[in-house]
Amino acid sequence: MIPGSVKRNTEASLLLLACVVAVGGYWLTSLSRKPGVPHGLALFAGVFVGVYLAAHLAVRRYAPNSDPLFLPIAALLNAIGLVLISRLDLGTHNNLASAQLRWMVISVAVFIATLALINDVRALARYRYTWALAGVVLILLPITPHLGETINGARLWIHIGPLSFQPGEFGKVALVLFFAGYLAERRELLAVAVRRWGPIGIPELRHFGPVVAAWAVSVLVLVEERELGASLLFFAIFVVMLWVATARPVYPLSSMVLFAGGSYVSYEALNYVRLRVFVWLHPFQAVHGSGYQIVQSLFSLATGGLWGTGLGLGRPDLIPEAATDFIFSAVGEELGYIGTTALLCAYAIFAARAFGLATRCRDDFSKLLVTGLATVFSLQTILIIGGVTRMIPLTGVTLPFMSYGGSSLLANFVVVGLLLRASEDTAAPPIASSSWAPGQTTEVGPAGGGR
Repeated sequence: MIPGSVKRNTEASLLLLACVVAVGGYWLTSLSRKPGVPHGLALFAGVFVGVYLAAHLAVRRYAPNSDPLFLPIAALLNAIGLVLISRLDLGTHNNLASAQLRWMVISVAVFIATLALINDVRALARYRYTWALAGVVLILLPITPHLGETINGARLWIHIGPLSFQPGEFGKVALVLFFAGYLAERRELLAVAVRRWGPIGIPELRHFGPVVAAWAVSVLVLVEERELGASLLFFAIFVVMLWVATARPVYPLSSMVLFAGGSYVSYEALNYVRLRVFVWLHPFQAVHGSGYQIVQSLFSLATGGLWGTGLGLGRPDLIPEAATDFIFSAVGEELGYIGTTALLCAYAIFAARAFGLATRCRDDFSKLLVTGLATVFSLQTILIIGGVTRMIPLTGVTLPFMSYGGSSLLANFVVVGLLLRASEDTAAPPIASSSWAPGQTTEVGPAGGGR
């Protein structure tokens, strides 16, 4: 086992690299417009370095044996995102970088609070039904009259005074906490097969109720909030966690049938779903309308080539909403294929460490919680990158740690805090280990005897 001090020293070294990327990138972006030291560099560098120094010291204090890569990767992605948002500000003068820097400070403060207040992630399982209520309320809050706000066709925001945010970003974390607690409690019951259909064991029909309920919520999000990505994300999280908990392929298979049926009905009944699919398949036929955004994204990625145009030397500002939905395209144009590949590697390493952590957790709740958080992170990354590269229809989810938006950044730092706490728990001496591991199941005959 690697000593905690070695892990923390590794973390500190990698965080230093993230700080160099942030400060150097900010300076290079400014040099593309005028020579000399940019105005505000000292403030930017001081805030970024100070925030992550505080985060590192908090990890040393509250989770000294935790994984040394989660925080540095989050910092690196956050650094690249801030640099690209600052670069996009040069053309729009929206001051998004200043707002994102403030959200970074708030998010890291919440990250530190998560580590300080949660001593054991297993304690969160006791509040699973509270998490369920909170998750459903947060997800459906935008459809509340006079509270929800429609932006770019999607009703994902709520507006309270001067504050506008996406409650669904926090709702997905709450739902993962509920799913982990519920499935850890009902895992054996849900895994019992009472009949067989060829090689597939089939549980009692009443156990498919949670799948139908999750599907119904996702359809409600699709219809009322008009967002494909959020709908798919919420449904997929539950299905993946259910499959991991029970190892019954009948659950994902039945979920695919429900998803396919819902997709077909939505395509036939909802105009905006048909439009989204049409733009995906034929973007150049709608280049002067709804296809303009994705076409500009494709041109941006093509312009970048292998090495990119260089920070501040491209025109990613021609893409509408480049700082939010299309920040990956901005990376592709100014950092090229090499830059996007490095970015994808960072996301892949983060996801791999998270899924690897799930296999080392000793209890059912922690395994499922970490699996759910890793699934949220991975699916969200795949959905948005797949959308901007036209591999799948465009969705409105954000790119974790990089896209502009306080809600997303805050929720993702809570995820990092929970992952670090879970990894700290796996490094502690075992108290009462669980014999279950993902993929293991129990099958009983009609009389209920285990075999």
